[in-house]
Amino acid sequence: MHPAHEIRRPTPGQIREEHLQVTFPRPAAVVVLAAGEGTRMRSATPKVLHTLAGRSMLGHALSTARALDPGRVLVVVRHERDQVAAHVAQVDPQALLADQDAIPGTGRAVQVAMTALDAAAQADAADDTSVGSATHAQVSGAVVVIAGDVPLLDAGTLHELLEAHHADGNAVTVLTTQVAEPTGYGRILREPGTGDVLGIVEEKDADDEQRTITEINSSIYVFDAGVLRGALGRLGRDNAQGEVYLTDVLAIARTDGGHVRALQTDDPVLVEGVNDRVQLSVLRAEMNRRILEAWMREGVTVIDPATTWVDVDVELERDVTLLPGTQLHGATVVREGATVGPDSTLTDVEVGPRASVVRTHGTLAVVGADASVGPFAYLRPGTVLGEKGKIGTFVETKNAQIGTGSKIPHLSYVGDATIGEHTNIGAASVTVNYDGVNKHHTTIGSYARTGADNMFVAPVTVGDGAYTGAGSVIRRDVPSGALGVSAGAQRNIEGWVSRARAGTAAAKAVVRPSADDELSPQARAERDRAAAASADAPPTPPPALPDNGTNPKDSAR
Repeated sequence: MHPAHEIRRPTPGQIREEHLQVTFPRPAAVVVLAAGEGTRMRSATPKVLHTLAGRSMLGHALSTARALDPGRVLVVVRHERDQVAAHVAQVDPQALLADQDAIPGTGRAVQVAMTALDAAAQADAADDTSVGSATHAQVSGAVVVIAGDVPLLDAGTLHELLEAHHADGNAVTVLTTQVAEPTGYGRILREPGTGDVLGIVEEKDADDEQRTITEINSSIYVFDAGVLRGALGRLGRDNAQGEVYLTDVLAIARTDGGHVRALQTDDPVLVEGVNDRVQLSVLRAEMNRRILEAWMREGVTVIDPATTWVDVDVELERDVTLLPGTQLHGATVVREGATVGPDSTLTDVEVGPRASVVRTHGTLAVVGADASVGPFAYLRPGTVLGEKGKIGTFVETKNAQIGTGSKIPHLSYVGDATIGEHTNIGAASVTVNYDGVNKHHTTIGSYARTGADNMFVAPVTVGDGAYTGAGSVIRRDVPSGALGVSAGAQRNIEGWVSRARAGTAAAKAVVRPSADDELSPQARAERDRAAAASADAPPTPPPALPDNGTNPKDSAR
């Protein structure tokens, strides 16, 4: 592959890793550098824990590292050490940690990393009874070093870097790229004729001629472990920044007779780091663009990529349609032929085949095949909507199992409930599940029909095929096939508005009949009953005041 190594990717938008045939030994270790302070982020959150596409930058780096199947993954930490360490334990519990001390520089970071890796190798050897002595056990083979703030770096690129490293028998192989504006980056110094790397000069240490070089260091390397270990012990701090430079290892390795070569990628964004929130937003948009492009090539329709955001762990099947304003987060899965959007945000939601989810916010929920949700629905954790079911407009659900073909069309809350198959829940219904201390369960059977404006006071059960009347408060179980009602007979008080609200707009709007003939028989009967009740009723005394010792009349008695 030497001397003109260059990566040219056939599909730059493809971000998901395909199966790669490995033709070289697995690396002994991948070291992820995550000790930097990241002051330009101006954040209480450590820089490497800022997120894009559903993962932290460090999470992306660890995922890429694991894709190489290394013997060890080690993360170097320092600033906000506890936060970073806790995150590593969450996303990659098997990863080792090494603490960088107050000595600055990437060279120092890799020094402590190698010390920790050798200690781990000695511990492994001590546990292996077939090994006579663990005293001199050390890491051997390829050691990959990557940065924790380069989120678009993919395993395919690292595989090619490793392949070049082994094919050429290099002591060090560095990943580079060409940029139009190299200010701030270390420059690659090449040997004329061979193209071998003479060294890397940092911006502050470069002379005017070296600053014109546009090939830059990505800070991504493959080292032979023995070469690295020997060179690290000879690093100094004689430079403009007073730091221990890892880049000095390349010159030392070359002086010692090793081959130091570079592999150049034609996709600079893959190796672009993040120093502030502006750069983070640029890379977030670019990663999303690549994710969407990859899915569209797999048969997904994205109507408006500019307003559609999909996390890296989301799974989509062919003929899925994503409408404008859709955001899919976490481990969301959308099955074949389903449509999501517009204006929907789903986190860890499974959407079944041919389902429709419109203007909906959902978390930890399941939507069955051919089901419909929304618009303006809220699926809270534990919602499971069965096949061909419906959750309609302004409906909120939580911890609710809703059976095949059952519908909650509008203006309802269903929480801590089980609903059977082919049941219809009337508008403005509520499962009253909380008594102020505990949550209680409501069960509504299959083929039930509940009236509008029902309150189901849990714990309560409505049986299969049962009905409930509109406006009912269901406090007791309704047996299968029964009608549950709780409202009393309606009573109309004729003339009440004119008497009690005289002079109001409502009273002026009342149309008074000029003769009894203009009243319907029902209206006359209602009027006569109201008049008789009013004549027979005794006068209503004023309400008694409470006897609490504060009423002057009571205290005078």
